[in-house]
Amino acid sequence: MIDSEAESLSNLAMAVEDRLPQVSAMLLGEITRAVLHKTDRIPPDVITMHARASFLDEASGREYSYELVYPKDADIAEYRISVLTLVGAGLIGLREGQSILWPDRDGRERKLSILKVQQPAKAE
Repeated sequence: MIDSEAESLSNLAMAVEDRLPQVSAMLLGEITRAVLHKTDRIPPDVITMHARASFLDEASGREYSYELVYPKDADIAEYRISVLTLVGAGLIGLREGQSILWPDRDGRERKLSILKVQQPAKAE
């Protein structure tokens, strides 16, 4: 995980703990397990904030591609998903080829497999 994102994500997770306990716990768990790196040391196939992740829902066989963003920037119609959703919290820090068991809205676990990660273009 990018070191500069860890603190803001921790604060965000703690701020929604009462309202979104499952998402908060998932995100805090990911942050706790993460190895922190400077931005330029993160491998390009790791999902960070503003990266685009393409993944497969193994149960439905459907592929998705979303940019992982902070809640204020989320817009499902623009394919931007908040890190404060169950899937968003679960995606951060994963690499291409990895999978997670993701709890859907009905409480069932679904396997999501990361197909591709695309980092945001760097400002020059």
